[in-house]
Amino acid sequence: MTFIIIGTGNIAWFLGKKLTAAGNKCIGVYSHNLKAASELSDILLAAHFGTISDVSKDADVCFIAVSDTAISIVASQISFTKTVLIHTGGAVELKQIMCAAKDCAVLWPIYSIQKNNIPSHRNIPCGWEATTPKAEKYVLAMGHTFSDNLFEAKGEQRKWLHLAAVMNNNFINHLLTISEEICLENNIQFSVLYPILEQTFENIKNHSPKTVQTGPAIRRDYTTINEHLALLQKHPKWQNIYQTITESIQNNEEVSTDETKDS
Repeated sequence: MTFIIIGTGNIAWFLGKKLTAAGNKCIGVYSHNLKAASELSDILLAAHFGTISDVSKDADVCFIAVSDTAISIVASQISFTKTVLIHTGGAVELKQIMCAAKDCAVLWPIYSIQKNNIPSHRNIPCGWEATTPKAEKYVLAMGHTFSDNLFEAKGEQRKWLHLAAVMNNNFINHLLTISEEICLENNIQFSVLYPILEQTFENIKNHSPKTVQTGPAIRRDYTTINEHLALLQKHPKWQNIYQTITESIQNNEEVSTDETKDS
């Protein structure tokens, strides 16, 4: 199949490399960042569209691989009659691009992707949605070139999944950033926490996270909790995060206990 990419971010590089490696042909790349578009188009041996009006109308598929806030803006500037238009935003409704094409779809990789570290494996879950049978056929064909786990995720469900993904990826990474800074400030090797971190994620492969919760919050160990809060006095924002998550763990446990009593 032939395809076009609008955008030059991480997901654009991922799609471009994966799809061309699978035998698809990139016709061209467009971005308002001309230098970035030229770099990606060179890698993909494709044309570089100087303006959005130059974008070819002959490709089988056009991907809008830009930030979520820019998807509708891009869609308002293009128009296709035969090309299937696909956006890659997890939290963006499909209707935001339906003004630009008859056949529209979403293909959202639920994975943290960096253009300089493209994953070589196929364990990349992808949620999809389509407006027509043709769009469904093409989005599945494209998705199957790099993933073994495609599933339909319509608008509202996809929004909730995006929220969950933000919490278990972006939020957890931020907590790890704080942990690393605590270690650095106190001359501790951050790497000593790797085994317990690996253990945490191994546990949830076979158990619900709720059932394997440990720590001072769930034990109601207020002596330790207060000691931790005291240590964080110089970092009130971190202190607030610690307090909020502690209360959330305890409140969640109370709900679980109440539900058990009622059953």
